[in-house]
Amino acid sequence: MEKSTKVFIATSLDGFIADLNGGIEWLDTFPEINQIDTGYHSFTSEIDALVMGRNTFETVCGFDIDWPYQKPVFVLSKTLGEIPEKYQGKAELVHGELKEALAQIHQKGYGRLYIDGGKTIQSFLQQDLIDEIVITVIPVLLGKGIPLFGELDQALIFECKSTKLFLEKIVQNRFVRRKS
Repeated sequence: MEKSTKVFIATSLDGFIADLNGGIEWLDTFPEINQIDTGYHSFTSEIDALVMGRNTFETVCGFDIDWPYQKPVFVLSKTLGEIPEKYQGKAELVHGELKEALAQIHQKGYGRLYIDGGKTIQSFLQQDLIDEIVITVIPVLLGKGIPLFGELDQALIFECKSTKLFLEKIVQNRFVRRKS
């Protein structure tokens, strides 16, 4: 089984994934971006499952939309006791330390994973468990908010494999982890 962990996320120009209240309305600063292919469908066609933290899961559950995922979703949480009834069968709770949780997911046959959610991405990076990051930068300065990146114990080196410009405004970079 091929194993990989990848991120596909948007940030503000100053590196935030949400405002201080967890709001993401600023993502619609240029709503025309939603009318073009930015590679999300291609990206998700190459993953087996999503792994997200409780905060991201609860944010998605709060959207007034149908369940947006076609792939299995695993929710990492130390505090959530069970998946709400409405989402049972759509998401599965995974407990334990990060590497233990990954082992549980891999044992279920899911190797190519999409990692989502700020704290979850930061935790994976802290343990050097991210292979690829696709970051779409929306040219908006929020000034403060929830950052994509946090502190690391060591520098992690990535190589930029591609850069795309959408609508002459929005930049998307694809970085792959360089392992020594």
